[in-house]
Order: sequence, then structure tokens, then C-alpha cells
Amino acid sequence: MMNYQTIELQRDDHCATVWLNRPDVRNAFDDAMIAELTQAFTLLGNDPQVRVIVLAARGSVFCAGADLHWMKAMAGYNEAENRADAARLAQMLQAIYACSKPVIAKVQGDCYGGGVGLVAACDIAVAADAVQFCLSEVKIGLIPATIAPYVVRAMGARAAHRYVLTAERFSAQQAHAFGFAHEVVHLAGLDAKIDEIVKALLAASPHALREAKRLLQDVAGAELNETLIADTVERIAAIRSSEEGREGVQAFLEKRKPGWLQD
Repeated sequence: MMNYQTIELQRDDHCATVWLNRPDVRNAFDDAMIAELTQAFTLLGNDPQVRVIVLAARGSVFCAGADLHWMKAMAGYNEAENRADAARLAQMLQAIYACSKPVIAKVQGDCYGGGVGLVAACDIAVAADAVQFCLSEVKIGLIPATIAPYVVRAMGARAAHRYVLTAERFSAQQAHAFGFAHEVVHLAGLDAKIDEIVKALLAASPHALREAKRLLQDVAGAELNETLIADTVERIAAIRSSEEGREGVQAFLEKRKPGWLQD
């Protein structure tokens, strides 16, 4: 693992954890953290030994959004500089969302602004029961443009209309009610719940997980037509004839563990 200044990487067998590691500023992100997160998720996505990634945070706050010093610098940017800066943030979010491995957000503390976007870009979100979320951009004259594609997918358009426009806080329980958080647990039980989900993911075929994630992203919001149906036919035919597909079915029929559980 590489040495980073704003994040920390840990590996436990086939699971890697990416820690936001700026607790002194409530894990607010700046250009350095954006670059490091982009690099980390790109590297982990290409690492054949990593099957699952957890995005977590040090300290009591998950992520307070944009760093104040970084925002002060942005205030002096011209339009071209702002466009380039926003593009780097968009690249980071896409690196998480499009990562070939399942990504779990472990939300132990409050989450604001762009931090909500980080959680939304993950495949699975588990939050402690005292966590508060807030999409606060309109309060300071901005809009959550770069994170919006992920936030709307994660919480649904109806909930997004309220909480983006009002900038109200919403609780972990509310987030769970409209699907943004898959699980809400007491803080003391957060590690155990994450371990439970990691274990379930590690039991699956690594190749099937990659293809299932890509399938879900491609099917979400797609028009149900002959083109989509034909695409799903091609996908299931390909996975059935793949090495892990054949091994998984054979192992099931022979009532034994598949090869990916024997390493």
C-alpha cells in the first residue's frame, strides 16, 4: 500500500478499507484528498487480490464536505479554473461509483454536502443511528451539481427534491426510509454489521460481483425495450460460459465449495 497524506489504506485478506483521515477538519476534502481517493479506488479496482472495499472515516464525523481553505481558494477561481476543479471532483466520484469491486460506506458520524455524494457513490451504505445528513449547498449560494447524479440515484428524485432545495438535515432513520442507507445500527454494532456484509460479498464469485455491479448500473433507468432484453441475454450467456460461472454451477451440483472460497 502507498503512503497517503489525507487517507489511509488497510487490507484484511480480500477486503480493503479506505479511511478518510483528516479528523482535525472533520474529514473535509480538498484537492489533495480528491486526488488520493481517485488514485486509491483506481488502484484497488485493478487489484485482483481485493474483492470488497469499505469507505470509512477516522474521528467522530464522516465527512463535512468541502474544506474551508479549499473553498476560499475556489472563491478566486475564474470559470475555467472552476470547471477543471469540478472535473477532478467528478472524476473522484466516478472512480468510486465505477470501481469494479463492491464498495460499502461505513458512516459512523455526520455527513454534509459533498460527503453525502461520497456515500451515494458507494454500492451499499450502513449508518450509525445518531448520524445526521445534510445537502447544504443552497445555503451558501451553490448547488450540489457534481454529486447530484449519485445522490438522486441513491435517495430517489422525490426525496432529493426536498432535501436539496431545503438544505434540511435528515436523520439516518429518514435516510433508511427512502433507501439512501441500507442499514441503520447502533454505533457499537457498526463494525459487526460491516463485517456481516463483507462476509456475504466475499462468498460470491469475484467475476460475478463485477458483472452484477456493471449490470445494475447499466439497467438502472434504462428503457425496457428489445435492445435491453437482448443485452441481458448476452450477459447471462457470457457469465454461464465463464470459468467462474461453470465452476460455481458445478460446485453447487456437487455440493462443495467453489474455487474462490478455497484460497
